[in-house]
Amino acid sequence: MRQIAHKLATSLSVEGTRFGDVFDPNSGQIQARVALGDQAVLDAAVAAAQAAQPGWAATNPQRRARVMFNFKALVEKNMDELAHLLSSEHGKVIADARGDIQRGLDVIEFCCGIPHALKGEYTQGAGPGIDVYSMRQPLGIGAGITPFNFPAMIPMWMFGVAVAVGNAFILKPSERDPSVPVRLAELFQEAGGPEGILQVVHGDKEMVDAILDHPAISAVSFVGSSDIAHYVYSRGVAAGKRVQAMGGAKNHGIVMPDADLDQVVNDLSGAAFGSAGERCMALPVVVPVGDKTANALREKLIPAIAALRVGVSTDNDAHYGPVVNAAHKQRVENWIQTGIDEGAELVVDGRGFKLQGHEEGFFIGPSLFDYVKPTMESYKEEIFGPVLQIVRANDFEEALRLPSEHQYGNGVAIFTRNGHAAREFAGRVNVGMVGINVPIPVPVAYHSFGGWKRSAFGDINQHGMEGVRFWTKTKTITQRWPDGSPDGSNAFVIPTMG
Repeated sequence: MRQIAHKLATSLSVEGTRFGDVFDPNSGQIQARVALGDQAVLDAAVAAAQAAQPGWAATNPQRRARVMFNFKALVEKNMDELAHLLSSEHGKVIADARGDIQRGLDVIEFCCGIPHALKGEYTQGAGPGIDVYSMRQPLGIGAGITPFNFPAMIPMWMFGVAVAVGNAFILKPSERDPSVPVRLAELFQEAGGPEGILQVVHGDKEMVDAILDHPAISAVSFVGSSDIAHYVYSRGVAAGKRVQAMGGAKNHGIVMPDADLDQVVNDLSGAAFGSAGERCMALPVVVPVGDKTANALREKLIPAIAALRVGVSTDNDAHYGPVVNAAHKQRVENWIQTGIDEGAELVVDGRGFKLQGHEEGFFIGPSLFDYVKPTMESYKEEIFGPVLQIVRANDFEEALRLPSEHQYGNGVAIFTRNGHAAREFAGRVNVGMVGINVPIPVPVAYHSFGGWKRSAFGDINQHGMEGVRFWTKTKTITQRWPDGSPDGSNAFVIPTMG
């Protein structure tokens, strides 16, 4: 059986004693075993990072940018291999896997311009003969703890900016689908990245705690569930680290009476069910304004959901594939039952779905609820599966309150032809990322990603200039050059032989 090892500096040899199973979600079978690291593994990685980072930081930004250019080209060259490897462990269809990789590459492309992003500020004549300027310098060693649902994109969001500004980086990906992060680290080194600058360690809570407690790691970036994000943030900050911890979500799509319902249904089919709903920026709640809008939307959604094709990750005609493992499948199905028990109407039931020839795979059909109430636990919590909930609102103000008062504040969308309504909504809604007729409003790489409330802990967002700020520290210099030379002579006079 295939063994997935840590990607450390080649001079290191640290053997693990614990292993985790990596499943093929399409078949339900174990396909590989991944080494689960401990303190000794992390210590070895940190030592290698400490040895490599000063030289990398001293490399001028333009040369670091060339490594990012080379890395981008290598990932593009190996796109098919990476997409199939990603799908085989995560279960998302190949098209989604390629999108996962491409959205990560968008940040790498931003990092190719890192010399410009690192330019400081300068004030001439801040005082009599005094100039003030600033520079951004790397923190030293950063670490990233990434989730299973985007095993390419989120690691590249983190390590791309971190290493481009001059840090060494230690990545701990999800142990559920660890192969793509290892391959990315290999390609980074092939692109010219020095050994020890980007390393991958695997593990569970033991490794997470070791990262949070290690005194040589200056900053930690995390993406995962909100409870764990809060834990990571609290423990990391207590250890004196800079921490950004992105948590869960329950994103809403507000549908105004004037919206193009055909376009809304098309958007919801992808935003709610794409990647089996395993996205923190999925759109699992739709809020039609008024019963007339709700009834018309429901009537259009039912046949659209029936037309969705669930298939293996390599099926080019499939809209989405299996969820990541058996435990997550059971969790999603439990939430469906909870919704029923709470009194919501289950319009379409995706439980019990079996794919012929892949009966043991972790597949769930699409589900649709109507008459979901804000008091229901199935509305309050993140389901993270192919489940869409309709929450009816009487008017615009009620529709605005629903996402604004929810515990999560990652993303939200409004569908309307009315510019005033859209402007009012965008300005007032208590959510970090807003889409106007855009169902999944993930910002482009040169902006930044981050939610509000229990969707994010820490003050600085991911990637873009926010990422540059997170992975660097600012040094400000105030300088004055005295007039004349130490002996009192005029320094501007050219000395002569006398």
